Amino acid sequence: MTTGQRELFPATVEESAPIATGARRPPLTPEASLQAALGAFERHMQDEGLALNTVKAFASDIRLLGRYIGIGTPIGHIGTKNLTDYLHWLLYERGVPCSPKSYARRVTTLKVFFSWLHETGVLPQDPAAAVIQQSVSSPLPDVPHEFDVERALAVTNDWRVIGPNRKPDARPHLLLGLLLQTGIKKGEAMALVPNHIDDSDPANPVLYVRYANPRLRYKERKLPLEPAWLEVLNEYLQQYQPTDTLFTCTARNLEYVLHDIAEAAKLQEGVLSFENLRWLSALRDWRRNVEHDDIRQKLGLSKIAWRETKAKLRRLQEAEDALAAQ
Repeated sequence: MTTGQRELFPATVEESAPIATGARRPPLTPEASLQAALGAFERHMQDEGLALNTVKAFASDIRLLGRYIGIGTPIGHIGTKNLTDYLHWLLYERGVPCSPKSYARRVTTLKVFFSWLHETGVLPQDPAAAVIQQSVSSPLPDVPHEFDVERALAVTNDWRVIGPNRKPDARPHLLLGLLLQTGIKKGEAMALVPNHIDDSDPANPVLYVRYANPRLRYKERKLPLEPAWLEVLNEYLQQYQPTDTLFTCTARNLEYVLHDIAEAAKLQEGVLSFENLRWLSALRDWRRNVEHDDIRQKLGLSKIAWRETKAKLRRLQEAEDALAAQ
């Protein structure tokens, strides 16, 4: 199962990565129209290698600003009040629902766009710097409590041994432990193959999260695993003998595995989901004061995507602290 010698780079750029501030100055002036600035911004995002969907989303957000303020408005004439009025229009006057996620992205777009214009010397000041991303916040994830996880792990550990009308099954314990340790997404779990696990040093095993699509190679990363997890892995490999991917079932079947664990442990339905366990993995690191950038890289997030995640982790910690103080 030992991987080759290729070392993955964990601190890589994601599709929504921040625009580099050291890029060459675009051929714009403060009198250039918002339309002209958008064209230069799109070319810059493409040059930076951002994914097509990200370029489209950011461009769409700026065009929406253009609908409100006028696409021909000189960028040097756009001030902080114009942007805050625009955000108020989005929420309360446009007549089209603006979800918390869309609103947060549009605020981010404003900050990235105008920061780029300022840092490249086009604008003497950044009008979006004072815009506060506070009007709408998305709900917090339903992160499992630690005592719920202990009950779930006790159940899956029992399933590893033979029982009445039950064959030994290491898969639930393998899956639950993997998600808690690494916080990988469902799609990433489904793409794992046995040789993505490097056990050449049994005391320090690692997982390589890899992508077949060359456009997504920036999301590849190297994550530590607990040595005890290797024992569960060996049991699983003997039981299931995967020939291709590590998990020999569909993604839906893995969701059923998590559902069955929660049911057996008498937990709230849906609390053991891929997403909730990903959040718990990150929150555990946050509680241990792991460097924020290390958590970001572990999750495979860009610096832009990390902004909202970091805010939610802080709110989750504050909620826990408030509950403990009661």
